[in-house]
Amino acid sequence: MSKVVFVLLPGVHLLDLAGPAQAFHTAGNLGHPYDLTYIAGAEPGEVLSAQGLPLAAGGEWPDLDPGDLLLVPGWKAAYDLVAGPRLTPGTAERLRAHHAAGGEVASVCAGADALGQAGLLDGRLCTTHHDLQDALARRYPKARVVRDVLFTSDDRIVTSAGIASGIDLSLHLLAMRHGPALAARVARDMVVYARRNGDQPQESVLLRHRNHLDDTVHHVQDVIDARFAEPLPLSGLAEGAGVSERTLTRAFVRATGLTPLRYQQALRRERADHLLAAGTTMESAARAVGFDDARMLRRLRAR
Repeated sequence: MSKVVFVLLPGVHLLDLAGPAQAFHTAGNLGHPYDLTYIAGAEPGEVLSAQGLPLAAGGEWPDLDPGDLLLVPGWKAAYDLVAGPRLTPGTAERLRAHHAAGGEVASVCAGADALGQAGLLDGRLCTTHHDLQDALARRYPKARVVRDVLFTSDDRIVTSAGIASGIDLSLHLLAMRHGPALAARVARDMVVYARRNGDQPQESVLLRHRNHLDDTVHHVQDVIDARFAEPLPLSGLAEGAGVSERTLTRAFVRATGLTPLRYQQALRRERADHLLAAGTTMESAARAVGFDDARMLRRLRAR
C-alpha cells in the first residue's frame, strides 16, 4: 500500500487538504488503497486551519518508499509570501530526501512556497495560485514559474494552482500511477467533470475532455480509458454503447471535440510522454501504449 503524507502548516486551507485527501481515499474505495498520514510541518500537534477548524497532526514520520507521495496543502498567504509559515529544518530535509530517493513531492496553492524553502523549485517548472505567482517568482528567482495553469509536473515535483485545483492535481497523479480509467472513476465518484481556467496546456487528457454531460460518450470514454493500449474498432465501441457508428462519432465529437480514435491516440501519447519522462526508450514507450513501433508515436508527438 502506497502512502500519501500530507504536510500541514499553520493556516492550512481546508479544501487544499480535503480535495486531494478525498481523491486518494476514493481511489482506495475503488481498489487502489492509500495510507493517508497527516504530519505537522512546523511544530508537532494541533494545526489551526484558515477556516478556524483545528486539525490533529502528528510529528512522527512514517517510513517512506519511492512510490509514496508527499503533499503540502496551501495556507492563507500574504501576497509577498514572506509572512507565511516556515518549515522546520527537519521537515525541509524530509522533503529533499524523499525526492532525492526517487519519490514524488507535490503542493497545492501556497504549498509551493514550502517546496521552495526546501530547495526543490530551483530550475524546475512550478505554479501556484494566480494571486501568488509574482511573489513566488520573486522569492525563488531560479524557479520557472508557469502562470495561469492548473498544475505543472517537472522531475517528480508537482505543483498546482490552488484551492480546488488540488483535486485536478490528484486526478492527474492517479492517472499517471494507475491509468486514466481509475482517475475517471474517481472523478465521476467525486462529481468533478468540468474543465476550469480556460486554456490549460498542463492539463491531462482525462480532464480536458470530460467536461460534458453525455452519458453515452462517458460510457465509451470509460471503455477507451481502460483499454486505450488495445485495438478498439469503432464498430465495437458503438455496439457496446447501443448506437450506430455514425451516431457515436457525432456525439463524441460534439461532447469532446475529438473522434473516438483521436481521443484514444491522445491518451496513448500522454501515457507515452510519462514513460519517456521516466527514462523509457521511444520504442518501448510506443509498444507499451499499443503501437507496433515508434513511428506513429513520433508523428503524434510532433503533431
